[in-house]
Amino acid sequence: MPGNPPMATTFLKDIWTSLGGGPGLLSAVTMTGEGDLPSAFAVSDFAAGSVAAAGLAVAELLSTRSAGSPSVEVDRRLASFWFGTTLRPLGWSMPPPWDPVAGDYAAADGWIRLHTNAPRHREAALKVLRTPAEKDAVTAAVSRWRIDDLEASVVESGGCAAAMRDLAAWAGHPHGKAVATEPLARIEETDGGPMSDWQVSGNRPLAGIRVLDLTRVLAGPVATRFLAGFGAEVLRIDPPEWDEPGVIPEVTLGKRCARLDLRRPDDRRAFEDLLASADVLVHGYRPGALKGLGLDEAARQKLRPGLVDVSLDAYGWSGPWRERRGFDSLVQMSSGIAAEGMRRFGADKPRPLPVQALDHATGYIMAAGVVRGLVRRLTKGVGSRTRTSLARTAALLTNALAVDRTRPFEEANDADFETATEATGWGLARRMKPPLDVDGAGMRWDHPANPLGSSEPGWTTR
Repeated sequence: MPGNPPMATTFLKDIWTSLGGGPGLLSAVTMTGEGDLPSAFAVSDFAAGSVAAAGLAVAELLSTRSAGSPSVEVDRRLASFWFGTTLRPLGWSMPPPWDPVAGDYAAADGWIRLHTNAPRHREAALKVLRTPAEKDAVTAAVSRWRIDDLEASVVESGGCAAAMRDLAAWAGHPHGKAVATEPLARIEETDGGPMSDWQVSGNRPLAGIRVLDLTRVLAGPVATRFLAGFGAEVLRIDPPEWDEPGVIPEVTLGKRCARLDLRRPDDRRAFEDLLASADVLVHGYRPGALKGLGLDEAARQKLRPGLVDVSLDAYGWSGPWRERRGFDSLVQMSSGIAAEGMRRFGADKPRPLPVQALDHATGYIMAAGVVRGLVRRLTKGVGSRTRTSLARTAALLTNALAVDRTRPFEEANDADFETATEATGWGLARRMKPPLDVDGAGMRWDHPANPLGSSEPGWTTR
């Protein structure tokens, strides 16, 4: 990888090694472009390295069909922009990404973030604070609490909150210590199953692969969007009441979206039929949630021997917070990222990353884990389970503080977007050009972005 940004190369090596990838393919990666997103951390290197890791997994898959190492090219600037938003609506507007109550609040002894995008999480926070859903009222109520007490009370009530800790405090926290000992990706091989007649295509490497998507904002949907970009059939399943309007036009690109209530017997049987004929399951339920639905690891393996099973958790798979609900913005507060940004920039309030980089990087790590799982199935005849977490991805980033750089990227311009329009479920839009090319197999999507529940729960291929 001569000439590639050193820190981006380090991120790529760390991710690739954690996924069990051999070093021989690393030289196939070329990263182009200069500049950085403004951050106390190496976010643009992080973006380029994680996108490259997912691309390298696709290259490895392509190498199973012919000799040689397929080339992987990453546009560092576009990769950084893909960590933000890629959609430019034409004549319509994206819904706001945040609920009006969500945000950072000054408490009696520090800062705390409330995540209230889901109605039940908003209700839990307001119940603890004993206040209506009004920003000024919430601000006043939070100011009377200590951050640790409010965090614990909101979490205990089923809500989502995170007190701001600095890097040292997180390193000394019992859960921070637990996360530091976890691997970036925990991988287990499982028993194999009947192999389909699937063959890797040079133009669409994942064509013919069925991916069942049980993920929500944002890392899991980023992973499955990537898989769809190389031809996989992705079927996203959501419960009847769920919505996340601020990101759905961004992340349902290339997918079909259906609804099932896994608590209902008929819907549960329909899901089991889908899983039995899937190649890949990507899920972001908290540990134990699928078990509570009767779909633990053993049940999934029985339904689909040889399944490539890739999962995500917010705060990791060990330690006292392993069951805690969480999102990118909360993990940034817990793990010292927002506090370090505040310190480095001399700000008077938490300074998070300029994009939700933990979500996006974890998404590409998950996508790489899926493709590496498919390589294992092709070459060894085994299934696999891969576990990732936002907190462990955060540790990868915070271990590499950025040096001061003075060359910010130019803002996205018209030339960064595809000329063809995308007929989304909300109106026409232009999508940013993909940041990755793998040996001529460029990313493209067979379906425009569409709302949740816009398709029936069934496969269309094979």
